[in-house]
Amino acid sequence: MLNQPEMGVRRFGRMNWLGLYTLAKREVLRFAVVWTQTLLAPLVTAGLFLLIFDIAVGSRRGEVMGLPFITFLAPGILTMTVIQNAFANTSSSIVISKVQGNIVDTLMPPLSALEILLGYLAGGVARGMMVALAILIGLWVFLGITVAHPVWAFVFIALGGMLLGGIGIVAGVFANKFDQMAAITNFIVTPLAFLSGTFYSVEALPPVLQTITHFNPIFYLIDGARYGVIGVSDSAPTLSFAVVSATTLLVCLLGWSFLRTGYRLKS
Repeated sequence: MLNQPEMGVRRFGRMNWLGLYTLAKREVLRFAVVWTQTLLAPLVTAGLFLLIFDIAVGSRRGEVMGLPFITFLAPGILTMTVIQNAFANTSSSIVISKVQGNIVDTLMPPLSALEILLGYLAGGVARGMMVALAILIGLWVFLGITVAHPVWAFVFIALGGMLLGGIGIVAGVFANKFDQMAAITNFIVTPLAFLSGTFYSVEALPPVLQTITHFNPIFYLIDGARYGVIGVSDSAPTLSFAVVSATTLLVCLLGWSFLRTGYRLKS
């Protein structure tokens, strides 16, 4: 009797590249088909942030680190928008699947925990990068801001998508209901993003708050992106890269362990 081929699997080496591509494509299409909500809306929100802060604070704030306040603010708003969208993409995908009871459609195919992790991350990073590109074009057109260090800017924007995408995976696995997901967003993700130097230089804070801020990995992410976009930062970009990379690795390892064991997924 002839051996029947294993259906649904196309592996090259140890990775199921076809399955990974399919999951990543699904995650990208999730936000692409509703682009007015997932891509256009964040652009409008980022533009409103910049406009309101410029009107309310800009003229009185003066220069920050030798630059106009609106120029200093722009990379922070950009990075905050990127990470919020990356987090929303991965977390909502998992939570919606759990609530609707179709998470099994992701768990049953011949995909390893690493492949599932990478598939979800691909969607979060892609959404974050598309939002970042659109905002950067807007900053160039309306404010005349050009990217000072393109490689550093790309690295920190990509790392931001991976870090918050990974946190979104962990949060999505942990949360079983939308109100649990909202609690994680409101009490963990939003405070970390807002209290990370998005709207101010950390040097303006009292010493105690400066010390506390340096324990926030999002600070290094935004500070590194600010260096990449406008060429100034509170910390060395190499230090920011090391901290953000290590944090991203730890978060992704935690997400991988959840997916590998089926924690709060298989019940």
